[in-house]
Amino acid sequence: MSATVTTTHGTAIHELDPAIHHAIDIQIDSLMGCLPNPKTLSAQERRDIIARYTAILEGNFIYWMTATLIAVQAEDAKPILLENLNDEVRGAHPAMLRRFAIAAHAFPTDTDTLAVTDGVTKVRLFLARLSATQSLAMMAFFEGFIQKYMTPFAQIAALQGSSEMEYTDVHDVCDIGHTDGLFRSLAAEMAVNPPAPGIDLYEGVALLRDLMARAIIPQSAAQA
Repeated sequence: MSATVTTTHGTAIHELDPAIHHAIDIQIDSLMGCLPNPKTLSAQERRDIIARYTAILEGNFIYWMTATLIAVQAEDAKPILLENLNDEVRGAHPAMLRRFAIAAHAFPTDTDTLAVTDGVTKVRLFLARLSATQSLAMMAFFEGFIQKYMTPFAQIAALQGSSEMEYTDVHDVCDIGHTDGLFRSLAAEMAVNPPAPGIDLYEGVALLRDLMARAIIPQSAAQA
């Protein structure tokens, strides 16, 4: 699972082991495959999905990316993560998400926040270990998933009567580049700071996948 480094005109080129990319893509596709058709959901289920997603993302994504930036050692990775954070902050993406939730009549309540708090805490404690490659793998999974999820997420909001789609429109486009950047960052980090033997590279991927499943898959669909 190691990255390779070649040199072209003196410039380091980091290549990610295709098996790593494939393993993360499988987790993205697996989660997408669990999603019910938005049209089959009740109004309450649609509202709960938007509220729980917002409860997770609005106050945590920038923290997740910042923790990952703190952890990395590869100099080639840091500008990529900083660019991602710059987009989030300058574009006020948390404000976009809040408008999205309010327009869909799905602003999170304490009940929504408590429904996902265990998973949120597990991800925070995981990131607190500052394991760079594991954190980068987790964030690559997340950006890849979000890019694919924006279409059904927008459909859910539209079915709730909302026309406020700036959040989904922006992330449907920008997260393509963000995902590619995170995979490149992971390759760069693995070249200089590979995980120790016995470390599960996908531990954070599994934690975040479980958290998002808790948020966006209604209990009725999960049991079907």
